[in-house]
Amino acid sequence: MKKLLLIIAVLLPLGAFACTNFLVGKDASADGSTFVTYNMDSYGMYGILRNWPAAHHQAGELRYIVDTDHNHFRGTIPEVEQTYSVIGQMNEYQLTVTETTWGGRKELVNKEGIIDYVSLMTLALQRSKTAREAIKVMTDLVAEYGYASSGETFSIADPNEIWILEMIGKGPGRKGAVWVAIRIPDDCICAHANQSRIRQFDQKDKKNVLFAKDVISFAREKGYFSGKDAEFRFSDAYSPTNFHMQRACEARVWSFFNKHVDGMERYLDYADGLHVGNCEIMPLYFRPKHKLTLRDCMNGMRDHYEGTPFDMTVGVEGGAWNSAYRPRPQEWDVDGKTYFFERPIATQQSAETLVCQMRSWLPDAIGGVLWFGNDDAAMVTYTPVYSSSSRVPKCYNSGDASDVKFSWNSAFWVCNWVSNMVYQLYSRMNPDLVRVREELQDKYCNAQAEIEQKALAIYNGEGIDGEFQPYQRGNAGVREYLTRYGEDCAAEMLSRWKELGEFLVVKHMDMSVKQEKDGKFLMNEDGLCMPPLREGYPEPYRRIIVNETGEKKKTP
Repeated sequence: MKKLLLIIAVLLPLGAFACTNFLVGKDASADGSTFVTYNMDSYGMYGILRNWPAAHHQAGELRYIVDTDHNHFRGTIPEVEQTYSVIGQMNEYQLTVTETTWGGRKELVNKEGIIDYVSLMTLALQRSKTAREAIKVMTDLVAEYGYASSGETFSIADPNEIWILEMIGKGPGRKGAVWVAIRIPDDCICAHANQSRIRQFDQKDKKNVLFAKDVISFAREKGYFSGKDAEFRFSDAYSPTNFHMQRACEARVWSFFNKHVDGMERYLDYADGLHVGNCEIMPLYFRPKHKLTLRDCMNGMRDHYEGTPFDMTVGVEGGAWNSAYRPRPQEWDVDGKTYFFERPIATQQSAETLVCQMRSWLPDAIGGVLWFGNDDAAMVTYTPVYSSSSRVPKCYNSGDASDVKFSWNSAFWVCNWVSNMVYQLYSRMNPDLVRVREELQDKYCNAQAEIEQKALAIYNGEGIDGEFQPYQRGNAGVREYLTRYGEDCAAEMLSRWKELGEFLVVKHMDMSVKQEKDGKFLMNEDGLCMPPLREGYPEPYRRIIVNETGEKKKTP
């Protein structure tokens, strides 16, 4: 009897359908790393970090495919002889695969297909060593077993190359998918955020551009395109744009580019969504004005459009304390008219945030780092989890929590506990959070070089009889050393976040502010806390109250 390998839906988080990815080529980064970032956004999602050990599989062994977004069993496919170890979105060879969903033409969803987009990413990570190999694995799988999801953009990267793959199915009764993959030049940066970004592509560049042989002919067949082949634009055919896609999705991409590329004001009309069809189209990628660091990538994920025309920290929408966060729905009606809030990169519905770092000059066991955080990227410190880790830090998969069960052992819940306090009193509380966030971020980023030097010593067998006596020489010792380091960083972060939450409750109790300096409360000569400040609403909001109430609240 054939053995069945069950991969249940919880292996990757549920419903990652409103996400953001940034991509940085190795010659566009300050140290030669390739970077891929990922905010995994979906209301109700409980974010956990999973790992899959490498495994050998018997002939005839089958793989259950469960559509993660719907917890629906789709079918089985044959397992391969060897699968590689994976932690989160990166495997043991530093291969990374992430995504954003754009949906596209609804009639092209094939509910009879077996492979959904989350399963497709997992299978690629378990079966591929390089980005090019992953593209082949992914496109071959959907061609043979059918693609069950809507339109997707995948970031696929290894230590040497970064690719963007866009894919959509062919509709009911049609196996396979139409797709285009483009290699991002090594000295460029790219981004995508829930809207198809591949337009025209060089159909003769076989080295850097790959595509389904029927990607154009299928569009003709369906009536999506009627021009010359050289004029074909993938996104125009399969995901026609509108105001919502530009303002809620492409504006996020623009905001990332705006930090690192000169002259981005020329694409403001494109990003604002008010000039669809009458503006200059923003390119897929740019050469940045400076090389990006790890911290640039992290900070890019923490963006609320600060300093741009879309800035969420100014205006009445943010309430009395200028919150960068808005309740959903994103669109709402008043007197028969529809209005909207901005959709930023950093958002409260993030369940996880990642910065994937890959380096070609280091052994794979050391080179790949998954900088991980639970909850909103602006509200957490990224901690390092190496792709060679044999265990997930406990707080990132505590086992005693769920989407409806709080646990003090869960980073997801502790970080959400803190951030949900900060959202309401943003201008008051956020500086306290940022102070702790950056203190820890500095520590982990600054320690990286020393930790990796020690890991290299273990890899080369240096000091095995001394400082590193508990560790074996080579990959095995490095894996255990870096696993423990990742566990220590995550545990420290969780502890500090509990302290931060306690501090915020005490400092801001009853809507007053206890006086403190450098995180320590000021005491009087008798050992009591100095009287709290009762600052009330900020002055601009007081004016709003006066304008709204007129003479009703005026003191006689």
